[in-house]
Amino acid sequence: MFVHLTFKRNMAKKVSAVKPSKIAAPLAPEEFIEVFGAREHNLKNIDISVPKNKLVVFTGVSGSGKSSLAFDTIYNEGQRRYMESFSAYARQFMGDMERPDVDKITGLSPVISIEQKTTNKNPRSTVGTVTEVYDFMRLLFARVGEAYSYNTGKKMVKFSEEEIVENIMERFLNKKVSLLAPLIRGRKGHYRELFEDIRKKGFLKVRVDGEVMDLTAKLQVDRYKIHDIEVVIDRLAVTADMRVRLSQSIQQTLKMGKDLLFLLVNDTNKVVQFSKQLMCEETGISYEEPSPNAFSFNSPYGACPTCKGLGNIHTISLSAILPDQSLSVKAGGIAPLGEQREAYMFRNVEILAKKNKINLDKPIKEMPIASLNILLYGNADGIISDEEVLESASIPGKPYEGEFEGIIPMLNRWYAGTGSTEALREWVEQFMELKKCPTCNGARLKQESLWFKVDEKNIAELSHLNLNKLIVWFDGIEERLSKKQNAIAKDILKEIRERLQFLLDVGLTYLSLDRPSRSLSGGESQRIRLATQIGSQLQGITYVLDEPSIGLHQRDNHRLILALQNLRDIGNSILVVEHDKDIMMAADYLVDIGPKAGVYGGEIVAAGTPQEVLLSNSDTAQYLSGAKSIPIPKERRKGNGKSIEIKGATGNNLKNVSVQIPLGKLVVVSGVSGSGKSTLINETLYPLLSKHCYDSRVSPMDYKSIKGLENIDKVIEIDQSPIGRTPRSNPATYCGFFTEIRTLFAAVPEAKIRGYNAGRFSFNVKGGRCDMCEGGGMRTIEMNFLPDVYVHCEKCNGKRYNRETLEIRYKGKSISDVLNMTVDEACEFFQAVPFIYRKIKVLQDVGLGYITLGQSAVTLSGGEAQRVKLSTELGKKDTGKTFYILDEPTTGLHFQDIQHLLDVLNKLVDRGNSVLVIEHNLDVIKVADHLIDLGPEGGDGGGRILFEGTPEAMVNNKESHTARFLKIELGL
Repeated sequence: MFVHLTFKRNMAKKVSAVKPSKIAAPLAPEEFIEVFGAREHNLKNIDISVPKNKLVVFTGVSGSGKSSLAFDTIYNEGQRRYMESFSAYARQFMGDMERPDVDKITGLSPVISIEQKTTNKNPRSTVGTVTEVYDFMRLLFARVGEAYSYNTGKKMVKFSEEEIVENIMERFLNKKVSLLAPLIRGRKGHYRELFEDIRKKGFLKVRVDGEVMDLTAKLQVDRYKIHDIEVVIDRLAVTADMRVRLSQSIQQTLKMGKDLLFLLVNDTNKVVQFSKQLMCEETGISYEEPSPNAFSFNSPYGACPTCKGLGNIHTISLSAILPDQSLSVKAGGIAPLGEQREAYMFRNVEILAKKNKINLDKPIKEMPIASLNILLYGNADGIISDEEVLESASIPGKPYEGEFEGIIPMLNRWYAGTGSTEALREWVEQFMELKKCPTCNGARLKQESLWFKVDEKNIAELSHLNLNKLIVWFDGIEERLSKKQNAIAKDILKEIRERLQFLLDVGLTYLSLDRPSRSLSGGESQRIRLATQIGSQLQGITYVLDEPSIGLHQRDNHRLILALQNLRDIGNSILVVEHDKDIMMAADYLVDIGPKAGVYGGEIVAAGTPQEVLLSNSDTAQYLSGAKSIPIPKERRKGNGKSIEIKGATGNNLKNVSVQIPLGKLVVVSGVSGSGKSTLINETLYPLLSKHCYDSRVSPMDYKSIKGLENIDKVIEIDQSPIGRTPRSNPATYCGFFTEIRTLFAAVPEAKIRGYNAGRFSFNVKGGRCDMCEGGGMRTIEMNFLPDVYVHCEKCNGKRYNRETLEIRYKGKSISDVLNMTVDEACEFFQAVPFIYRKIKVLQDVGLGYITLGQSAVTLSGGEAQRVKLSTELGKKDTGKTFYILDEPTTGLHFQDIQHLLDVLNKLVDRGNSVLVIEHNLDVIKVADHLIDLGPEGGDGGGRILFEGTPEAMVNNKESHTARFLKIELGL
């Protein structure tokens, strides 16, 4: 996230002797962000004035130029101005600061972008750390948390020196006692030097392993036994006149014992412990004074020592080590070894087998357990428990000691060893599974941190609660705290409550603070950052948001709209790229960009209040007014009579769910955010199908059984991730027909005469590409203190190829000319070449006729990238037994684009395939052949199947929130 700040430099001027006759009136604040001559990407030199301190929505078909205007022009200019405020020296380390292709922008305030793409993939990042709620909770527990003993569960105590004196005077009056300072606790050694040092300090006696003895010269103990050693500081009778001496001796004892004191009652030999630190009176264990770091799983002071604060550990999976027990060791029955070959590892196994008389030709399932254990663990007993596996894994760099150590200890050593390469660790990881840490049970924190409690809850228990339950726990917490705790916690509680309320306001009630950031969808992470910004209470900012409604059920739309309006009302400008009907109608100002996509877009079609835009004749206006709509199918498909049935799914919040998914239909899974849709489909069903079709190693969430896998032979998951991350990737290379185009050019007679093959026409390898730009078409000029400048390569003029390659022409066009063709033009050009035409025609069928074959992948929108992937699948010959999974495919799609998407999906189903879509969009839900609705709420309140059947039957379900909105959409 970048923040643009404008700095005004006021230069001090000497007061002139002659005073001016008039004082200039202050300039009125600018009321508009004005953009002049925007030409970024496909924008056609547009001018626009956007009102400030309003909720402004940019809409239009996918690829029309919405993001080009909002992000690539307005936001990038704000970012550039912020970076220009740094010194020239600092700017050279900050990367590109390319000026957007725009003549002028005025009225621009500091800019903050809240995008979908910046989800943190760090496993240490959680909802709590991103929103800073967890940071305040750490402070709360450090300041008002009460410590309990992990041995007895009783409350820990600590004393000041005065309290220790009072306690001893009260409990041991008129008794003879000895004050002992503990020096050694539970350690081996002879401690001759320690005894000599104590003797030189003037002390006469020590207590070793419970026995008081004189400090004599050259005193030492058995070096191979564990010892407890205390020095006797003073022996005295506890009487009123000895109070001063007692106080001084206690002070000396605490100093030598590092805040710990043992009091020995001479008559009974009973030992009582006192500590200035937190201490358990029964067992004597003590905790350090808590600090906020002690509750951080990202700090060595608080993180669990076993999992290092991650909550999970990698352990060897026997099912991955022995995937097929019908095979012998020589035939590859032990996966890390592979089949018999001349390799160092296999030779060691053969030597070990010969020594222990193990038959490596026998199937593993027929091999004696003791023999298998010798191969796997290096001994006949094997390693029985996970703890032993964990312990062997925690020995970094364990030396190889001659005889083969066993497959599993060797893999553990390689994974944990400091000398292992990243590639080696990744290889070992395929034979491991992620398990909850046995030490902290997934809580991430060390044992002591989990025994600090506020109102009988530790910080991990609170972090695990859904946010709506957590805020209920915080309500009225003051009544359950002491007066002193309330005085300390007052401001902390205020901050926590405010931040939690902001998260609830944007519809994230079902999340918990310990939810990893990388498990969040783009829409969820975006709404979390939105809540964080609302909490920061900044004013005078221009916020640019990219579809914040993603992943949000219609029921929660009003919450998001209210959050955006609150952000506006405190004095900010909100610019939103959005397709959601509710948000468009709630906007103060609506900008419709189009009329079509790509080269046919980039113009302002309509701008004004939503009511003013409705009067225009744009596609958006017609869908908003109801003049156009996506038709409801007259008849729902019956399917092929087959199905996939999952029973007993219990992953995350799923409550022993059983569901039947019919095949040969368009199936839609719906439900409020957090109801369990992704857990059921993406984390349970997809890994099972992937394992069946491709023998994937991805583990599904917990389930009891699955039936019907034999009815499919291919599973494809299609998301909106880019088709490539470099400018060299493009639709032609991704869809695969560029290879055939290159082959076609190589078959031209002139190419054959010159001896050119298909590789000559690749811009990614040497030979036919331009040597200067290496096939990129652009050259980067490094400007050091200024942004890098991208210019057309002067040698090939942006054509990517050298002169000789460009001389080869097919129907008058060079290979560069073909890459610059739009899909529509290419369809006409290659009509006589069926194997190329068929694949390009599919791109046209999905509504991408306006993109060029060589268009850089990084310039395609999410909706465009998804349709390129769909067209690739449509272009393939299928068996009719393919299962497609799409997760919220309407993200970034205009109403018109949703119609194109549905046309594609219906084609896939009509060819006998099965398509399953996770979706909130009612236009998709209403056209489904079969609907599966989960809920009724998110988090713990969800995880149940509410309905299975047709959309018409769904509307009568009283429990489903989706049914309420679907009824209106179907007009029932």
